[in-house]
Amino acid sequence: MADAASGDGREDKKGLIAWCLYDWANSAFPTVITTFVFASYFAKSVASDEVTGTSQWGYALSLSGLAIAIAGPALGAIADQSGRRKPWIIVFTLLSAIACLSLWWVRPDVAFVIWALVAVALANFAFEMGMVFYNAMLPGLARAGRIGRWSGWGWGLGYGGGLACLALVLVGFVQAETPWFSLDKEAAEHLRATGPFVAIWMIVFALPLVLLTPDEGVQSISWSESISRGLRTLLNTIRNLKSYKIAGWFLLARMIYTDGLNTLFAFGGIYAVGTFGMSFSELILFGIAMNVTAGIGAFGFAWADDKLGAKWVITVAVGALVLLGATVLVIESKALFWVFGVPLGFFVGPAQSASRSMMARLAPEDIRTEFFGLFALSGKATAFLGPAMVALFTDIFQNQRAGMATIVVFFVVGLLLMRKVPDIR
Repeated sequence: MADAASGDGREDKKGLIAWCLYDWANSAFPTVITTFVFASYFAKSVASDEVTGTSQWGYALSLSGLAIAIAGPALGAIADQSGRRKPWIIVFTLLSAIACLSLWWVRPDVAFVIWALVAVALANFAFEMGMVFYNAMLPGLARAGRIGRWSGWGWGLGYGGGLACLALVLVGFVQAETPWFSLDKEAAEHLRATGPFVAIWMIVFALPLVLLTPDEGVQSISWSESISRGLRTLLNTIRNLKSYKIAGWFLLARMIYTDGLNTLFAFGGIYAVGTFGMSFSELILFGIAMNVTAGIGAFGFAWADDKLGAKWVITVAVGALVLLGATVLVIESKALFWVFGVPLGFFVGPAQSASRSMMARLAPEDIRTEFFGLFALSGKATAFLGPAMVALFTDIFQNQRAGMATIVVFFVVGLLLMRKVPDIR
């Protein structure tokens, strides 16, 4: 099967909409598990104390990021040999869902710390690996002049999925006087249930992509030959990175500012609880507000991506994150945290969406998934560094603000490196 769209040819809109719904499906995991609800539950109720919990959470995500950095390019290169991405998406989506399901057994007791950290690290690995193959499908589905638009719409829909999932968690579990299924609040069952809830959410809303989005053709070679060819191709690409100088500068810049973004997502909820004393209910409301602004930002900048270029969108978005992030570090009141924290979402979405569209434009067609593997590598090669720096500086200063300050540094460095990347549309 040929690509669903080539050049300025017709698009399979049904397939593209189903593709976008995968963002809706997957966004529940980073929103509910690694950012807001479960991360805070772990730090506050499972770990021995919030500072220790922050450090442990950071180290677990660091190890997961290291595994992603190693596996992403290799598996992407292997997948390019067969041309198919959906089987990989199915496997990793199921693996992530199973790991989320296992969080139900994490009780509010330090005896379950290891269980929680292993499950979250595995779920995060599978989530990110699924995104490698999902992202690589975009250039084959969308017309060349509409890649930025579909990327933005998908990302915006993803934030909508995070919003919807958070809202249901708020109504059904966290704030309900009697949680759904009569869950026992004393045993934190209303918080532990978020794991299985996210697992079901991911599987249900991933089905449209599996059923309706066209995949690329299959080459008639064995698995062993696919692995052999894929690894040879990857090594050849690495040796000849000078031939892809623009992509190299972009991946380097993205590596740095995305480390800041990922760390912000991983520790935002923990920071809100520990520094500003937010309750779980307040935290979920904050998460809903963040998802609303992020969705608006992703949708709003989608046309700008195609018209003004992905570089322009990334520069504006990351620059705004520097200013807002620095402000959030120095304010003291919870009210001001709402005022300056919520608008962060408006620029997070465009930064991520425009990064995906730029990679889609830069990736050579015959090694597209490999390049999105390198894209994942750029997001994870130093992914251990962001959480590790937060954990380290939190430990050294025994202060969450000191740890979170490192995130702004990542944004500044990434912004400076983007100056090396030319405007590409």
